[in-house]
Amino acid sequence: MGAIGRPVPKTVAGRFAVRAAAVFFLSVGIGLMLMTPAVRPVFAAVGMAGNTAAESSAQQGPGAIFMAKPTWDTGWFQTEIFLALFEEMGYRVGLPRTMDNMAFYLAAARGEVDLWVNGWFPSHNVFLKQDEVKGKVQPVGFEVLSGALQGYMVDKRTADKLGITNLGDLKKPEVAAVFDRDGNGRADLIGCNVGWGCEQVVEHHLGAYDLRATVEHIQGAYSPLMDETVERYNRGEPILFYTWTPNWTVGKLLPGKDVVWLQVPFASLPIDQQEQEPQTVIEGVPGCVADPCAMGFPPNDIRGVANSGFLEAHPDVRRLLESVRIPLQDILKQNARMIGGEDTYKDIRRHAREWIAVNREMVDRWLADALALQPGAPKKDNAETAGGGPPIPALRVVTLRSEPFVIYRNGRYEGFSIELWEAIARSLGVEYEIYGVNTIAKLLDEVRRGAAEVAVAGIGITSDREEAFDFSHAYFESGLQIMVLEGSGSVLREVLSKIHSVLFSSETLYALGIFLVVLILAAHMIWLLERRGNPQFPLGYPQGIWQSIWWAVVTVTTVGYGDKTPRGTVGRLFGIFWILAGYFVFAYFTASVTTTATVQELHGFINGPQDLYGKKVATVEKSTAAAYLKGQGIAAELLKNVDEAYQLLETGRVDAVVYDAPVLQHYAAKEGQGKVRVVGLKFQEKSYGMALGIHSPYRDKINIELLKLIEEGVYRQIEEKWFGS
Repeated sequence: MGAIGRPVPKTVAGRFAVRAAAVFFLSVGIGLMLMTPAVRPVFAAVGMAGNTAAESSAQQGPGAIFMAKPTWDTGWFQTEIFLALFEEMGYRVGLPRTMDNMAFYLAAARGEVDLWVNGWFPSHNVFLKQDEVKGKVQPVGFEVLSGALQGYMVDKRTADKLGITNLGDLKKPEVAAVFDRDGNGRADLIGCNVGWGCEQVVEHHLGAYDLRATVEHIQGAYSPLMDETVERYNRGEPILFYTWTPNWTVGKLLPGKDVVWLQVPFASLPIDQQEQEPQTVIEGVPGCVADPCAMGFPPNDIRGVANSGFLEAHPDVRRLLESVRIPLQDILKQNARMIGGEDTYKDIRRHAREWIAVNREMVDRWLADALALQPGAPKKDNAETAGGGPPIPALRVVTLRSEPFVIYRNGRYEGFSIELWEAIARSLGVEYEIYGVNTIAKLLDEVRRGAAEVAVAGIGITSDREEAFDFSHAYFESGLQIMVLEGSGSVLREVLSKIHSVLFSSETLYALGIFLVVLILAAHMIWLLERRGNPQFPLGYPQGIWQSIWWAVVTVTTVGYGDKTPRGTVGRLFGIFWILAGYFVFAYFTASVTTTATVQELHGFINGPQDLYGKKVATVEKSTAAAYLKGQGIAAELLKNVDEAYQLLETGRVDAVVYDAPVLQHYAAKEGQGKVRVVGLKFQEKSYGMALGIHSPYRDKINIELLKLIEEGVYRQIEEKWFGS
């Protein structure tokens, strides 16, 4: 029987046409299923069964890569660059799937997609911590290093008019009302899409800075909301929004000209991100109201993210992800072209290929390094990898402002260590990108976790650090020294300081307080006893208590009764008691003052580490100075950077700063001239070096070039430039 309701062709030609159509639609259906990531593992397993055609196809290339791309189109440029490079390596890459953050991380963990190149870290750490994702997905490489900024912006016209410099200014209802679009009295902050990760920080800030009563977080489709925001700016209306770089918003609204970055009142991040709080203060942010700028968000690295198993099976892909660097300015330029009208998929793909063509020489080095790891690739012989081998790829160099070793001036880093590194890099013929951090702990952590290959600053080589890092040869010998206020060692200043310390010490003030309390009690007692029968102590309280205080003072100081004496028996008995009590009261007071003066005498001048005991001392946390002071049992206030220590010293809140000698000497001779001075000899001598990761392949190359610079006299020239002859 035929199928019900379906006529069966009678002729051979008709039956052939039906079968051909069935085969066609079956092929299309299988093709669509193969493009569905959920069933890809099934067909992969089938393919492993030994089909000859499949084996032949595999021999034509290394396989397929299933990529994803984010919902924000400002990141598609990077996706297309990597897609083109993967194709040059022989991979088959289909059209990347557009996915939300959480959807991508879950799909990558399940193996439904292999990778994307749009991970933002530390913002995306929250996704890696999900139980379904943990251990199955990993970030790899740094295509944009510490260049992705996030923060809050306001139009410059309104900021200048109202004096707005800080997000906390929006607590004022009159300021918040200026940005109110819907009439509810709260400022409308165009914020972060749900699921991006940044929305958690924005919501945290509204609570931490007590802004919920005056600020409303507007969420939705970010791009149309920002299109509307730009239009409002063009109409001359105030605007307030969250944004990031690279992003087209900072191309349409230029920081410093059209808009300004707002600072936040203080560093505050959600609990799972609090270790990044020191990184939220960033130097050299164009268009910020201050430098350094308290952005509220740590700078993000834009990184590839891939399924861990996929990376293990494809070391060539891992190497490419580790090698590629895309300058932030190039991404911004492409975003501007896209917003300017070149916004089709073909346009974005063309932009990527044009970028590859412009950077062909660098791209070929990346591809060569990656292709060398593909199965069957010829191995490099020892001669090729020796001194005359291929050039070292661009290095990531992290630094920390520490004058005169590292100085940040006019948007660039300079100083003794920086100039020495530049000379080494020129000799090696390497490209590098340098970026700064704010603390020594962050500096070393960048190298430890692989975010940077080299740390260049004033880094002391210690036994503890040597266990965790490789160091270059020592290029500077120094030690610790002490800084005090100018004039701290003069006799007059010390005498005045000592008198002040004695008179206003806690012991003296405590003794004086007890004396006054007892004196007032005695005055009231004699007044109560004598006021009715002795005219020398008037009956009225104000005049009577004043005369009683006079009597109590001259009596307890053994000056005598003077013009006032008690007449009643009880009053005279109390007078005898008060005279005798005076000996004890003054003995206690004198002992307190003497003890304080003795302690001050023991403390003496500060001329060396032996004089620091009992003094208020400041230094930088996790520094060599901090370790030394702790080892000597000297209490110290530990600060994030040496600038904070200078401020405490100059405002008199600490007596001394202990830190690296050349850093203190440079400050005393420059910004601190006439305010502070360095005293005593150097102690706890130490050596400075460049920090690298354990077993770093660059250490020997750097050491060889450093020795050459010393032998050729170049090092001496740099040293004399920054430290004199």
